[in-house]
Formats: sequence, structure tokens, C-alpha cells
Amino acid sequence: MEKVAPVEQYDFFAFLSRMRYISRWGLMRNTVPENIQEHSLDVAVIAHALAMIRNTYYGGTLDPSRAALYGVFHDASEIFTGDMPTPVKHFNPNFKRSFHQLEDRARRKLLAMLPPDLAKEYEPLFFFDDQEEYVQLVKAADRIAALTKCIEESKSGNREFRRAETEHFQQLAASPLSEVRYFLEKFLPGYRLSLDELNLG
Repeated sequence: MEKVAPVEQYDFFAFLSRMRYISRWGLMRNTVPENIQEHSLDVAVIAHALAMIRNTYYGGTLDPSRAALYGVFHDASEIFTGDMPTPVKHFNPNFKRSFHQLEDRARRKLLAMLPPDLAKEYEPLFFFDDQEEYVQLVKAADRIAALTKCIEESKSGNREFRRAETEHFQQLAASPLSEVRYFLEKFLPGYRLSLDELNLG
């Protein structure tokens, strides 16, 4: 009887789909729970916008689509590590360094769930630390997304996020990136409005 070759199985996308089960803001009381899948979409949209703003108004030459993809995958390692609260992550330099090493191992574990040829294509989307302009952009987008979450909680009457909102806004307002300040001025106010107050045209 002829032997049937085993079907190769790759679990990369099945694991990525589990981003929806990883909650953020674990130390905070949330009115509206947020998972890293939702957060990653917010970061991708905002990173794309920041690149577009830089290119349109400040002479930039970034690829907005690449910025968005970096945003999509920037927290994928948290499938394995969970969302580490910022105060814990930055407890001391040694722990921070060790945690970054753990994140890198988690990314490698995910990439190993792809066929080798595809893994080579995805690897630059997981490891882009050498792309300093994009690193700064995605970090800013990550912070803006966190700020909009704080605003959403404040609108719901939750005072738990007041300090985080103030800190995120102050850090973003001091950003050296012109596109970040543009976003804060032109687009952030809309997040504070109710649906009835938004300009629907």
C-alpha cells in the first residue's frame, strides 16, 4: 500500500488570530476592555496616517504601507508574553533588557511557524529596529493609540485613566516629530466628541 506523505502544517496565522485573547491595561479598571488585536489595528492606522502626514506636509519619503505593517505586527510577541504593564517592564534596566530578549525569542518562535521561504519575507516586519525613522513613527503611533484609549475611558466616566492620559499627552506634545504634533492638533480633538458632535457633513 502506497504511503501518503504527511501534510505540512503551519500555525502562524492561527496563533496571530489569538491576539484577540490578550488583554491590555491589566492593572487598570477598564470600562471597555481592549485586546492587542484591536490595539494593533489602531497603531497600524495611525502609523500609516503619520507617514502620510510627514510625506504630504514635511517633505518625508516614508512608505505609509510599510509603516502600517510594522504597526500590525509590533505587539505580536505578546501572544506568548502577554501585555506587560509599563511600570513593570521598566522596573530596572536589566529587567527591561531581559524582557526585550524574551520578546525577540517570541517573534522567532512565531516566524518558525511559517514555511522557511515565507518566514524570510515576514522577518523584516517583525525585526525593524534598524529602521530608526519607522521605529520612532510606530512608537508615536503606539502612544497615540494609548492616549485615545485613555480618552475613551474618560468619556465613559472612568477616572482610572486620568494620569495615564495626562502623561501620554505631555510626552506626545513634546515629540520632535512634526507629524505627531499635527495629528494632536488636527485629529485628536475628534476623539473627545460624542457621535452627535462629530462633523458628519
